Amino acid sequence: MVQRCVALLALCVPCLATATPFTPASDGEIVERLPAAGDPLLRRVEALRKQLAARPDDAALRLDIGRRYFQLAMAQGDPRYVGYAAATIAPLAATGSDNAAYWLLHGQIRQYGHDFTGALRSLERASELDPQSAEPIAWRAAIHMVQAQYGEALSECTKLVPLAHPLHAHGCAAYVQASTGNLAPAYDALQRALAGAADVSPELALWIRTRLAEMAIRLGRSDEADHHFTEGLKLGVADQFLLGAYADFLLAQRRPGEVLALLAGWERSDILLLRLALAGRAANDPRAAAWARQLRERFAAASQRGDRLHEQEAARFELDVEGRPAAALALATRNYQLQKEPRDAQVLMRAALAARQPQAAQPALEWLQSSGYEDPALAALAQQLAFNGAGR
Repeated sequence: MVQRCVALLALCVPCLATATPFTPASDGEIVERLPAAGDPLLRRVEALRKQLAARPDDAALRLDIGRRYFQLAMAQGDPRYVGYAAATIAPLAATGSDNAAYWLLHGQIRQYGHDFTGALRSLERASELDPQSAEPIAWRAAIHMVQAQYGEALSECTKLVPLAHPLHAHGCAAYVQASTGNLAPAYDALQRALAGAADVSPELALWIRTRLAEMAIRLGRSDEADHHFTEGLKLGVADQFLLGAYADFLLAQRRPGEVLALLAGWERSDILLLRLALAGRAANDPRAAAWARQLRERFAAASQRGDRLHEQEAARFELDVEGRPAAALALATRNYQLQKEPRDAQVLMRAALAARQPQAAQPALEWLQSSGYEDPALAALAQQLAFNGAGR
């Protein structure tokens, strides 16, 4: 649910959770030979790490490597890269107190681990040291959105106006407005802003297209949503969150074969592996059982570690793949204590219905009413819950 790689609001929001990052003990520890080692981005990081071995006190180089690892995690959905980023900048903890770039990356890593309070502190420190940087502001807006703190998010969006690309600031505000009872005007205004914008980076355009697609779905404009998704794909930016949102749209449209084609080769991302498992199940693909087994093993390992970072996905897996609504409800309830995005509310509401415990969805129903969030799918779930006894 920022730019993932350049701190645009959109990229931060959808990805505030995946899995607990593993932190190597030292810069020189070889944890795994990654299968994507032929990737030019990875080759560049490896080259920089060789330089770091010769210059371990080079703070700028450490931060460069850490940023690149974090960008890889956001783009590819592999949480190990966050661990590598954390390990790379760890030696700067004692010396980076006056370095805005350090506090920005420190805050990004903390939000990845769901330490939202600590992340906001780090991002505030980054802004104190570099008041002209838009990145920490965008990340703070993203964190507030995940926690359904819409007033705080809009305040951060306002701060972007003199610092960021006009479309970035406009998109940030539109994202809040579309979540608080102004969906149609926010969508129309953001479409006009995109059409009239100049010098838009592919990353920013990708985020705008993804947000427009999500808004169009809620407005019942499926053809427009499909158009925004496909235009986003044409930008050529590797982004697991665009892929995940488009996959969910295709699944809802009963087009599982297209999901299988769209997500081919993305099994390393838990977010996308879940969509593959769902699509494989719907399409009777022989690979579906193996994908489900991989997810089962990953979620079991996360549970043993006490990892709560992907409980939303685990809840959906229990509900839609395993057919265990009670387990799904337990996970969705715990997840909603940390994250309050619309899809967190949706899985909580669905699990409560399936488990025949409608009162368990009360926090999501209260959010839906107080926020003014407009979504026919959530409204239908709310009606079903009311009929079954929620809110009484």
